[in-house]
Amino acid sequence: MKRVKYACLDQTIHFQLKEDLIGHEGAAKAVKDELAQFKAQLERKHSKYKIIEETVQPDDSIILKIKKQYNDYDCGNYLA
Repeated sequence: MKRVKYACLDQTIHFQLKEDLIGHEGAAKAVKDELAQFKAQLERKHSKYKIIEETVQPDDSIILKIKKQYNDYDCGNYLA
């Protein structure tokens, strides 16, 4: 029998601009708001996480590299 002892996700998330309807400045603000909502959701769910890198691209989109808890599994020393 096997059991998962530790589980942690390593993700790279690209928050892309949606300039179709609101123009570049509005889309850049929307991306920042979306990132803030994502971080707030992690806090609300009491997820363990560690932001490795947050990079603003030349087009004002944002790439977030993050390690986070998978479901309710223990993360061991992944987030240390």
